[in-house]
Amino acid sequence: MAERKAPRVEQPGPASEAWREVPWRKLERHVYRIQKRIYRASQRGNTRAVHKLQKLLMKSEAARTLAVRKVTQENQGKKTAGVDGVKSVPPKQRFVMVKQMHPKHWKRQKPKPVRRVWIPKPGKAEKRPLGIPTMLERAKQALVKAGLEPEWEAVFEANSYGFRPGRSCHDAIAAIFVQIRYKPKFVLDADIEGCFDHISQEALLQKLKTFSTMRRVIKAWLKAGVLEGVDFTPTERGTPQGGVVSPLLANIALHGLEEAAASVCRSRRGKPILIRYADDFVILHAEKKMIDQATEAVTEWLKGMGLLLSPKKTRITHTLQSYEGNTGFDFLGFTVRQFPKGKTKTGKDTHGRPLGFKTLIKPSKEAIKRHTTETKKRIRKLRGATQEALIRELNPIIRGWANYYRTVVSKEAYTECDNTLYYQLIQWAQWRHPRKSQGWVIRKYWHRDGNQKWVFTTPEKVTIRLHSTTKVIHPYEKVKGSTSPYDGNLLYWAQRLKSHPMMRGKLARLLQKQQGKCRWCELTFRDGDLIEIDHIDGNHENDEPSNLFALHRHCHDERHAKYAAGVNNK
Repeated sequence: MAERKAPRVEQPGPASEAWREVPWRKLERHVYRIQKRIYRASQRGNTRAVHKLQKLLMKSEAARTLAVRKVTQENQGKKTAGVDGVKSVPPKQRFVMVKQMHPKHWKRQKPKPVRRVWIPKPGKAEKRPLGIPTMLERAKQALVKAGLEPEWEAVFEANSYGFRPGRSCHDAIAAIFVQIRYKPKFVLDADIEGCFDHISQEALLQKLKTFSTMRRVIKAWLKAGVLEGVDFTPTERGTPQGGVVSPLLANIALHGLEEAAASVCRSRRGKPILIRYADDFVILHAEKKMIDQATEAVTEWLKGMGLLLSPKKTRITHTLQSYEGNTGFDFLGFTVRQFPKGKTKTGKDTHGRPLGFKTLIKPSKEAIKRHTTETKKRIRKLRGATQEALIRELNPIIRGWANYYRTVVSKEAYTECDNTLYYQLIQWAQWRHPRKSQGWVIRKYWHRDGNQKWVFTTPEKVTIRLHSTTKVIHPYEKVKGSTSPYDGNLLYWAQRLKSHPMMRGKLARLLQKQQGKCRWCELTFRDGDLIEIDHIDGNHENDEPSNLFALHRHCHDERHAKYAAGVNNK
């Protein structure tokens, strides 16, 4: 969810006007109706109906037009070029893409290789490879995903949370809390070694069990190869990271892992619980023996997909007691651990187990260090910038990190980050004025703001956002069972969206005021939609609630385009 100050307006012309006049609301409703039918047919196990509806969806001009809009206007990587160098598609060419994407042309269209791009891993020296497809292939992947995702959302396991609509890492953490809050457990903290790069393509294609056209195009993407500079590398295994459909294919490949872990026990209550986010997962059980058996079962299951557990990143620990020198575990940037509870903290029962305990989930030490290192780098980079520019650069970073951890016990972490940030800002200010005393520097940049003293703020009241100003939301309400945004319960998903921890206060209030609907197209916001705040009078300094609307990103662009066209006509 984002807010842009100045949406880009398409250059005037017949094609631009025609693209703006497309009845987007009608198209989205039509596509969603078909997706909902696919979801329900998959739930019934009616494979024939699923395939017929998927063919209908991919031939539909509505679905093809929405797929083109998604990759050319909405996606964050819309300006990243593939091997053909195309990174900006004008409206006239978008209509051409819509026609080229019809499945009847797919036999004659051989996918071009993906362009290799290396991005740094957070807090690590190593880099992660991405494969960037061409714009046309991205649009085709978005179309295939629109048809394939509802089918698999109906059958995906309940404790799978990564890269799925309506689910997030906060749901995975909440699921872990639910499993251990009444009883301490052993934990297999596992990681799949090179998951995306080693998935067996043949096993994946066999698992899809889809019709020939869908299978053919997915196989072509998997076999397209990678181009890095002028060096071409064939892809005999794995799914390239960076494609629109790649996360869905990875989830399909790992579907069944939870059932494999639970298969070692026939008793429903005694089964090991596997909770997965993408290729990271944990297995929980009160007995070490069951953890060992589940580990063997999962390891054997992964071999069928050409995958292995990473020996460096996989370990067994316990949530409350020390096991092999470890207590608790880190998962998705959170530290999960339990502590004895009581006056002496040493009370034990006849079996030597603690009489009571409390479960605390906090930001991990590594996550805190990574965040403070990031703010340090930004501050050092902006040594010559003004105080206002520095504040505007840091505030989104601080807000995003604090919002991510607002659903757990984070007050101590927030205070630690604020203290570190204070000393980083002191160093920034002293570097700018090496001949001035520390007292003079503090009086220049730190002022009183209302009842608060020593606030890093400008005379114009542009103020640094402290981590501790973020309100902790606890407990976080986990998504219900196997529910999906394709089940048709739009009210439930709109309510979850406005309470999402990454949704900041102003936007959340607007969603509540608008009952979860976009004020331009009147459609209900869904998870994954890019939501922006529009200032009605065009004055971005006027943040009065009556002057703000929450709109889809494409609706925001369309509104400004029509407004600009009206001004020009006058």
